[in-house]
Amino acid sequence: MTTGVQQAAAGVDVPEVIGIDTVAERARTQGTRTRRYLNAAGAGLVSDGVMDAVVEHLRREQEFGAYEAANLVAPRLEQAYSDAAELLGCDADEIAFHDAATTGLRVVFDALRLGPGDTVIAPRSSYVSQALRLLTLRQLDDVSLVVIENRPDGSIDLAALESALAEAPGAVISAVHVPTSSGLVEPIAEIGQLAQRYGAKYILDATQSVGQIDIDVRAVGCDVLVATGRKFLRGPRGTAFSYVRRGFLAELKPWAPDVRGSTWSDGEVWTTAPTARALETWECAVACRLGLAVALREALDRGMAATEAHISSLAAGLRAAVAEIPGVTVTDPPAASAGIVTFVVDGLASREVSAQLRARAIDTIAIPASHAQWDLGERGLDAVVRASVHVYNDEADLRSLIEAVAEIAHAAQEKQQ
Repeated sequence: MTTGVQQAAAGVDVPEVIGIDTVAERARTQGTRTRRYLNAAGAGLVSDGVMDAVVEHLRREQEFGAYEAANLVAPRLEQAYSDAAELLGCDADEIAFHDAATTGLRVVFDALRLGPGDTVIAPRSSYVSQALRLLTLRQLDDVSLVVIENRPDGSIDLAALESALAEAPGAVISAVHVPTSSGLVEPIAEIGQLAQRYGAKYILDATQSVGQIDIDVRAVGCDVLVATGRKFLRGPRGTAFSYVRRGFLAELKPWAPDVRGSTWSDGEVWTTAPTARALETWECAVACRLGLAVALREALDRGMAATEAHISSLAAGLRAAVAEIPGVTVTDPPAASAGIVTFVVDGLASREVSAQLRARAIDTIAIPASHAQWDLGERGLDAVVRASVHVYNDEADLRSLIEAVAEIAHAAQEKQQ
């Protein structure tokens, strides 16, 4: 092993965080037994309890049929609303469940019925699916779209945001908490203050933050928050939920009312539920919803403050160590403090770096500019390697990653010489 590799490995410093029993988390997470898994921002490893809930219900459906099986677990499904509300600091009637965060955002924006004269304001940290949605609104519905520049630390320029809001009172802010392309944490509470000051509608994409960062929607001041189940919440794929502020529901007109949230009372008459469930659809994967319910309960029992401290400490140690490896550049902006660390290796495509790590049983992912053109594309980055940590990651995971990245970078340098 080269001196550079040894120095990089020795540079890993992971502070111990009181309140998280990593050994116990690993013991109930089967995926940690054979690999160094560092892709929670893509899909967190589910616990044994989450997996058991899913499989048990699938067997229940096999025995009783899907409808009767759902009836048997109705109280557990109902409890999930309360647990999601507790996680976000709101009330159960302000929670709606979806099959994906993209679905939740689409449903909300459809219900806003935006058109000519309306303005949507978005940050450069927007994810591809939402960015394309906003570009489509501009192209097909003549909605004005304003993309706000960043401050030197990489976060949204609040002064520029305020100027945009002053020019478009009542605009819709399509904000992001943590992007897919870095460990940036946007100033969401400050955005909320500006939204309230200028009467803007505030929609927050929290898919990369719920489950790793302690969030209180009342303090944030958003009208809508959308989260996914599969990432830092460690729930099954195909699950998501949203918070819709109770007073904001009156501003939404569901584009496609569904039997789940509406009652057809006469030939041409129907009423819509006065809760966020008006945005749901009847059909869902009940087994996966039950798995998400377990994941929500586990997150609450673990404690979000302790979870956030643990994850941010791991990421800070990893970010500092990666920055010391010769031939490797950390691409996180200065405002990065989330559990996501991004970097590039000189002379080697990020997809190849991730593939070489995977061959060593270390899981990361390469994020292409096509997933974040307003961010990575603007910075001239074709792609970055993204490593993301969770409560089941320990110092050994980080040391393995650092040593492997150092070896890969050293080999790439030697090949170039």
